[in-house]
Amino acid sequence: MLNTNRWLCLILSLNSACSIAPKAFTPPVALPAAFSASGEASLTERWWQSFNDPALNRLIEIALQQNLDLAATLDRLEQAKAVARITGSELIPALNGNTGITRVINNPADGDSTTIDTFTLGLAASYELDLWGRIRAGTQAAERNAQASALDVHTAAITLSANIASAWYRLIEQRQQLAVLDEQIATNTQNVEIVLARFQGGQATVADVFQQSQVLEATKGDKFTVIATIRILENQLAVLTGQSPGTLTLSDSARFPALPPLPATGLSTELIQRRPDILSAYNRLQAADLRIASAIADRFPKISLSTSISTTAPDLQDFFNNWLATLAGNLVIPLIDGGRRIAEVDRNKALTSEALNNYGQQILISLQEVENALIQEKQQHRRLRSLEQQLRYLDGANNQIRMRYIFGAIDFLRVLTSQISQQSMQRSVIQAERELFDFRINLYRSLAGGFPLLPPGHHETQNHG
Repeated sequence: MLNTNRWLCLILSLNSACSIAPKAFTPPVALPAAFSASGEASLTERWWQSFNDPALNRLIEIALQQNLDLAATLDRLEQAKAVARITGSELIPALNGNTGITRVINNPADGDSTTIDTFTLGLAASYELDLWGRIRAGTQAAERNAQASALDVHTAAITLSANIASAWYRLIEQRQQLAVLDEQIATNTQNVEIVLARFQGGQATVADVFQQSQVLEATKGDKFTVIATIRILENQLAVLTGQSPGTLTLSDSARFPALPPLPATGLSTELIQRRPDILSAYNRLQAADLRIASAIADRFPKISLSTSISTTAPDLQDFFNNWLATLAGNLVIPLIDGGRRIAEVDRNKALTSEALNNYGQQILISLQEVENALIQEKQQHRRLRSLEQQLRYLDGANNQIRMRYIFGAIDFLRVLTSQISQQSMQRSVIQAERELFDFRINLYRSLAGGFPLLPPGHHETQNHG
């Protein structure tokens, strides 16, 4: 028995010495030395706090705790962790126990009946020697997938926070649009009264009255659309924060905060070490490569050990007096499988090549997103300044044209055209300011890394390649 234990310990120690290390991959695409622009402000983990907007902070913090899509992503993480534990369980010997009692009753026709009880107790263990690393490679692949799922949670959280920020500033925009429309409705109502008075005095035509009345009704129609959009955005924010539409209490803010300074974009090499979607693709690439090793090892012989210890006794007090122990080894050598194992190796090689391409594509998309956001914000600043200057010109022109119309120097068409242009520009300026916030949100989302977000009871692992 001692010799058997020594051999078993030796085999297990040799088996545990086999290790599979995940392969390190370099990005399959060329990385630029730097981005086209960069600021100096530090990018905090919770990037939305850069806006210094308490209402936005509150919405995002609620969403990170209550959003159901994010909760589902956490559930997928737990599933991936469980798969890793299931796969890794093959590295541990399986141990089963059994016990039983058998009663035999002998009742002959010509004598007294007798009863014989037999008690049994046994333990059986089995274990596959992972000499070629098949199980270890599969286990590490499952662990890499679990790490990728943990990074997917961060990606989902970044997307969620960006969607809330975008919806919140769209809501502020629509509230401003509503206030401007109320002012424009009041102005257009006065204009209708002015034109009507001039018509009654013979200084305007009925067509002038109809045209100005149509402009007033069009402005009222735009107000109805804006009110509907406000309600839709409120419902969207409610759902994003895990609440039923119409139940979310929102701040009544109708002003944009000051746009924060441009953040430092850093180096492209830093970006691929920070963005969770890139890191997730990298972990899935390593998992695919590990499955190649597992598939190759599956072509080699499998050695498994089994041992059992059992005892049988007619009485409980004799239970430990008569033991039977067995130790067996089993060798399975693949001979003919129709090319299945070779095909499985080829399939996993193709999957790894696909994962490598996906990893490279994700890097390119990430670089593109940063550059696009930088370009859009730069040009949007210029566009907003241009629109504001145009509005100043239109304000001045509209005042002059209106006064000249009152004194009869020009016809009503000039007034109407100037008025429509001015009111349209007022709304365009508000929209352009909101778009500037959208582009900054896109930049933050493109640069952001993971941040602490999981509620109590959830744990994660993260690998940065």
